[in-house]
Amino acid sequence: MTRLHDLPLRQLQFYATAPYACSYLPDLEARSQVVTPGYLVDQHLYSALVDSGFRRSGVFTYRPHCSHCSACVPVRVDVAAFRANRSQRRAFLRHASLEAFWQPLRFEPEHYALYTRYQAARHLERNAGQDSQEQYIHFLLQSTVPSQLVEFREGGTLRMISIIDELEQGLSSVYTFYDPDLPRGSLGTYNILWQIEECRRRNLPWLYLGYWIANSSKMAYKINYQPLQGLVDQRWIPLRQAAEQA
Repeated sequence: MTRLHDLPLRQLQFYATAPYACSYLPDLEARSQVVTPGYLVDQHLYSALVDSGFRRSGVFTYRPHCSHCSACVPVRVDVAAFRANRSQRRAFLRHASLEAFWQPLRFEPEHYALYTRYQAARHLERNAGQDSQEQYIHFLLQSTVPSQLVEFREGGTLRMISIIDELEQGLSSVYTFYDPDLPRGSLGTYNILWQIEECRRRNLPWLYLGYWIANSSKMAYKINYQPLQGLVDQRWIPLRQAAEQA
């Protein structure tokens, strides 16, 4: 496996952002470490960066860089060892009629309409219209690495969209949004299980799920996908589920 320090990094720079309001833990400030120039981050380099705790948002590759907080833990699912628990199996069967269609990253009005509905329902604290079409394109439809958009349809009706990056050692789940009028949490569970199965089909060992934050209701759910590894002190170690599996 390629490590970050094994790569020629002379052309890259890493800078820290100014503090900004944390999106996940109230009353806290956050900072990020950003890789520049972004156009040099190809699949090979990005695969090593992800293994060192980085993620991307559009063409920006970053990782948390908070001096007094280490709540954001990069996590990945051990695909070969993963076994769905009872509630996860129920969620997968509930949406067995979904069909997946791989698409390139491109703007479609139907996709954007679903995105705005999802954002309005999930992020009630946001101002109406805060997520413009331009922001949506920059956030989800721009990438310097191999990335795909997956449509999930039921009887032709669009139910869910996932953006997935293809790494050398796995898949990275970038962002998923779905029909907010369907049962909450069920589609999200189905989607992660589907991505795990896609890793298996490709003989890839890891599904990267971004950051686990134990005290964030939006991010704590990732601990349910066991066995899960977390990057702690630059070492990937097992993260055990404290609660009994359903």
